[in-house]
Amino acid sequence: MRSVSGFIQLLRSLTTCPLQCLRKASRTVATPWKVQASVMSVFHPPREGITLEYLFRPVHHVLLQPVVPAALLLLHLRYPEAFQRALPLIVTSAIQPRFITRTLGGLLTFGVLYKLNRYLSRLVLNNFVKDTSWDWEREIVLISGGSSGIGQEMVRQFGERNIKVVVLDVNPPQTPLPTCATFYKTDVTSSQDIRDVAAKIRKDVGDPTVLINNAGVANGKTILDETEEQLQRTFDVNILAHFKMVKEFLPDMIKKNHGHVVTIASMSSFATWAGVTSYAATKAAALAFHEGLAQELRARYGADKVRTTIVHPVWVRTPLSHGLVRKMASNQVLLEPGTVAEAVVSQVLKCEGDQLILPARFNFVPFMRGWPSWLQESARSDGAQVIQSGN
Repeated sequence: MRSVSGFIQLLRSLTTCPLQCLRKASRTVATPWKVQASVMSVFHPPREGITLEYLFRPVHHVLLQPVVPAALLLLHLRYPEAFQRALPLIVTSAIQPRFITRTLGGLLTFGVLYKLNRYLSRLVLNNFVKDTSWDWEREIVLISGGSSGIGQEMVRQFGERNIKVVVLDVNPPQTPLPTCATFYKTDVTSSQDIRDVAAKIRKDVGDPTVLINNAGVANGKTILDETEEQLQRTFDVNILAHFKMVKEFLPDMIKKNHGHVVTIASMSSFATWAGVTSYAATKAAALAFHEGLAQELRARYGADKVRTTIVHPVWVRTPLSHGLVRKMASNQVLLEPGTVAEAVVSQVLKCEGDQLILPARFNFVPFMRGWPSWLQESARSDGAQVIQSGN
């Protein structure tokens, strides 16, 4: 009975003081790549303040871990009376034991399915193989559009880990670069510029093993108001540059069967709103580019260890969206550049490919194309109102 009493004491502490118990789980761990990564506390507020993701973080980190509901369910079934005594009186008086059993069983089932789904996706997206050759003292990360916004934050965060970074941009960096970063003024819409700078990079730094296609532009114009020059520039920067960059830097990754190509897309890959039609068209194309690249690496080149990742953030507080967010309603989601950069850097350091939707509450958006037309149009209309409010 001593072990049962100890378990009951633990259960009581978890139910009466979960914050104190879970805070102790936060720690700093060493990754397999010898990069020290801080494990964020479950209760550490994000840059954006109190968000839905922050409020539901304990659910994701505790209740959706199958071992937690499984242990509680086992205790409840084997020692029902002791389990009831461990719960606060207000809970036992309002909830029947049968409800507790069903709830814990449901959480266990959902947690197992959630973990299984993530595991299968992880295997498939990485071709069922691991690449243990990553050495972050030797890897080189190339970031286009790295002088401001999300790119600037990625440069900073990679720099904090002393990882070599190459920054390409038409504009100089807005802040001092880390000592491990090198800047090259480059027009990524020019094939000749890319070829010239690639030769310099290989001579000065080496062959990039991570390519992050981050450069992007938007103008918020309607189809009729957008000039031909603006339209051409949007497509040149947002999608054609991806092809040009990959043509230059991917062959070495394929040759070594080692590398990672990251595509910074947008939630506009799945939905188009009035005022950003050309921008959304390029982001939908970026998704097609990412999917096609992954297939070609696997089926045509046999480079099953070259990873591909695509990132779909909502509105981000960057110079690109400055005109939009000045008048954005308070209930609209607006991410900080550091939040998106942190997700990208974390994914790259995992040495695995994935599809990231930020924030997580919008994981349903890829399913929009299967919605009834009236519901799709309603969602697009809401987005159009946000665009109009910023112009």
